[in-house]
Amino acid sequence: MRMTENTILITGGGSGIGRGLAEAFHQRGNKVVIAGRGQAKLDATVAANPGIEALNLDLSDPADIARFAQELTARFPALNVVINNAGIMTVEDVKAAKTEVAERTIATNLLGPIRLTAALLPHLQAQPSAAVVNVTSGLAFVPLLATPTYCATKAALHSYSISLRAQLADTGVQVIELPPPYVQTELMGAEQASDPNAMPLAEFVAESMELFASQPDVDEILVERVKLLRFAEKEGRYAEVFGRLSAMARSRM
Repeated sequence: MRMTENTILITGGGSGIGRGLAEAFHQRGNKVVIAGRGQAKLDATVAANPGIEALNLDLSDPADIARFAQELTARFPALNVVINNAGIMTVEDVKAAKTEVAERTIATNLLGPIRLTAALLPHLQAQPSAAVVNVTSGLAFVPLLATPTYCATKAALHSYSISLRAQLADTGVQVIELPPPYVQTELMGAEQASDPNAMPLAEFVAESMELFASQPDVDEILVERVKLLRFAEKEGRYAEVFGRLSAMARSRM
């Protein structure tokens, strides 16, 4: 994936990792379009970064995805990069025997990027060079017991990315996976943004951008702090790492 002269869509680009990536790619001279449901956050990002543009999108609604894809490609015909970043993460108590959180999480985190990618893929394949970047999670590889459906959707998106990459191997569309570690964002509330156990957002974005630039043909962008989770099973530490995460989760549930 080239680092300049792209037209990039970033879902969930009004806050957290999405905003950080949007600003970083914008600073490198790319045209950046952010999308999401939180209009105030989108407006704040645009105001702080003249040149970034924003469109409203409800990623859980298939009809809105179809509407959005038509508007996006009409307004930005040079679109060649899609970063599927938007997602939700909610604590679940499976013993409550309710599925509302699970269904909402699956609709946003898994069906959303699959539907959006499908809607935009014909356009991307017509570009000389294109990429789909799926933001998954370190928890795709070792789950956090407090958020079972979130972790399951990220594991599924990891698997989907592998198949998508293989099916698009003979096209000009590159598929890249970006699994963050625990990062200082407000994904699970304001306290996460200052949690000393989480990786500072600016550090995560800077390291990720360095990897994008230095490894243009890579399949996965892996910052150092996510490798504990990414390679836990391969290194024979899965039970240990899962136990540590479970103990931390129980203390907060």
